[in-house]
Amino acid sequence: MRLKFLLRPGWLGLIALVAVFTTLCLTVLAPWQFSRSDEAQTRNNAISESFHSPPRQLAEVLPAGQAPDQRTEWSQVLLRGQYLPEGETLGWQRTVLGEPAFEVLTPFRLDDGTTVLVDRGYIRPVDGTRAPAYDAPPPGEQTLTARVRSDEVDSKNRPLFDHDGHRWAYAVNSGTVAAGTGIAMRPGYFSLNENQPGVLEPLPLPRLEAGPYFSYALQWIAFGVMAVIAVAYLIYSELRPGARPAWRDADDAATDDAKPSEAPVRRKKMSVAAAIAEDERREREAAEREAPSPTEDAEGHATNKT
Repeated sequence: MRLKFLLRPGWLGLIALVAVFTTLCLTVLAPWQFSRSDEAQTRNNAISESFHSPPRQLAEVLPAGQAPDQRTEWSQVLLRGQYLPEGETLGWQRTVLGEPAFEVLTPFRLDDGTTVLVDRGYIRPVDGTRAPAYDAPPPGEQTLTARVRSDEVDSKNRPLFDHDGHRWAYAVNSGTVAAGTGIAMRPGYFSLNENQPGVLEPLPLPRLEAGPYFSYALQWIAFGVMAVIAVAYLIYSELRPGARPAWRDADDAATDDAKPSEAPVRRKKMSVAAAIAEDERREREAAEREAPSPTEDAEGHATNKT
């Protein structure tokens, strides 16, 4: 059976590895990147639409305390009420425009009695971890224009903490601030637009770009398909006429290793002086073989035969 070689451990391991890798590429990695591309496109569409739509009342966008989602995030809303400075909290270790920053989070009680968390913008730290002096929120009734934002999630669910005379949060999350200040708040938070009462340095909007997620998804699909093609080519190379499977070469090599081999003849290395002496000895022997043999004359003296 020509496909019997596929039952060898090496082939079984290779096929299993390629199967797992291709499955991950097509069912996990590529869909994940497609979903991130869809999220970026949805965000870009929401931001673009918000530029052309006038601010609406909060109850029209998020009725009955509804939490923000992809359809409502970045929408512009009108908030009427007053700031609650006693619940002000700073966002710890943020990054804005590529530099460290703290975000100032202040509860805002609406005219209907509910409270929302307002992000008044950012401030730059001093001495690494200290907050500089910044303007307090204005007292009295205020009308604000802000953008709807979804709560951030702290994977460790860390509570608020005190540092340098301020209350701090690891993530901008209305539930966390509510638990730390004792002020009940609606889900989500609201980022102030520029030129609004109480705004500091307004947070910039994300850049409207799709990102590399779609191309990454296509790359994962290509990697999965290429892995299958590579294994198929290796199998074809084993089955094509005249091909000598690599496992046969391995068996032949093992057989050759099992046979006793003759020890190679090694020439004894000689020094230069020994080599010269050996050459002189050979010349003398050759001269003696070529010289005529001596004979004795009548008087007992050795003479050369002519």
